[in-house]
Amino acid sequence: MEIPRALEKTILKKLKPNKVVAILGARRVGKTELINYISINSSEKQLILNGDDIETHNLLATQSTASFKRLLGDTQLLIIDEAQEIPSIGKKLKLMVDTIPGIKILITGSSAFEINNQIGEPLVGRMSTLHLYPLAQLEFSAKENYLETKSNLEERLIFGSYPELSSITNKEDKISYLKELAHNQLLRDILAFEGIKKRDKIIALLQMIAFRTGSEISLESLGRDLQISKNTVEKYLDLFSKVFIIYSISGFSRNRDNEITKMKKWYFVDNGIRNAIINSFNPLNMRDDVGKLWENYLNSERIKLLHYKEKHVLDYFWRTHNKQEIDRIEEANDKLSAFEYKWQNQKTKIPSEFAKAYPDASFEVIDQENYLDYIT
Repeated sequence: MEIPRALEKTILKKLKPNKVVAILGARRVGKTELINYISINSSEKQLILNGDDIETHNLLATQSTASFKRLLGDTQLLIIDEAQEIPSIGKKLKLMVDTIPGIKILITGSSAFEINNQIGEPLVGRMSTLHLYPLAQLEFSAKENYLETKSNLEERLIFGSYPELSSITNKEDKISYLKELAHNQLLRDILAFEGIKKRDKIIALLQMIAFRTGSEISLESLGRDLQISKNTVEKYLDLFSKVFIIYSISGFSRNRDNEITKMKKWYFVDNGIRNAIINSFNPLNMRDDVGKLWENYLNSERIKLLHYKEKHVLDYFWRTHNKQEIDRIEEANDKLSAFEYKWQNQKTKIPSEFAKAYPDASFEVIDQENYLDYIT
């Protein structure tokens, strides 16, 4: 790996005998490269299988302890890439960890929907689930100095941080890569689900989410605009989340009448995918959505940091009906931390209603001067 992945140490810590570690993430975020790196640097006897390979399906077809013992022999570490493609893989993995002493199992998956359906229930208590994201600034910082990071900020706001982009120097090639990834790879995963055939509705919905990044979104309004039901909108958004394209944040409230909680805000896991969906790759000085890009970037980088550092927080936005708002609220150990995102360095006070309602909460403005402390 050219850039060390922050998740590696956590994987190795959780990779224990008769346990399964699942690495989930969108296609091309580097899952295969990461498990290959772990494999190369492990001294344990290994068996590596690929869920996309029909031969793997044949090898695992017979679900019996005797069959699996013959296959694994004295294997200490079993690695399965794209495990969700293997029928009944959850039950098969459960049988392995229950009956083969000392076996460690590492799997990857690019669809939380299939992983949860096939693997989640049989492996309750036996599996650790970790998420691998596009490269985090936390990871870039291992290779960059401060000046390099600052000079790369605009590029990351526009093109995102998928690993392969690091080796693409031409702007048009970066755009082609992201369009192909967004429209062929990620959308293919969505359209593969049974009953999902309306590619035009899927793309139109993703475009609406992209244009409204960082705004509360009404599912009824989206449904009316697309001429589909609210339930269908909800179903599509759930699928987008489970193939790691977007995620939602809910409104924070302590049951105060003036606080908005019914609608969610939606963000893209990666800025580059967001911009590919709406075909918008202009430089920042030619854009009117810099604030949206900044908010999307900071939220996603913050989530990467917290996940990789194994810090568990509840996250929200806060807004009142008279339009006082805060971009991000984190709750951990009964403590509230509020963060407001500003692209330009400017004095911003804590909203008066929030300060009055939650006097013990901290408040910080995140701008270009201090953002690295917030995400690394």
